[in-house]
Amino acid sequence: MDADDNLVRMANRIGDFFAAQPDREEALAGIAEHLRKFWAPRMRADFLAAVDAGAPALHPLVREAVTLHRTLLAPAAVR
Repeated sequence: MDADDNLVRMANRIGDFFAAQPDREEALAGIAEHLRKFWAPRMRADFLAAVDAGAPALHPLVREAVTLHRTLLAPAAVR
């Protein structure tokens, strides 16, 4: 398993957790906020690069959260 696969796997676990929330918008915001608060800027940059490269195994809810909240997730040097 390479680093990108590991990041996708971890993001999918976050997506699984937030998928149980009844409010979809809150779930999407929660995913993005969790990634922003708890993942180092380098992890977020690598994860966004993996998403841009396709990341076919990415949880659909996580993909949507990244699409909607990308500016929140991009590390300051990448913005």
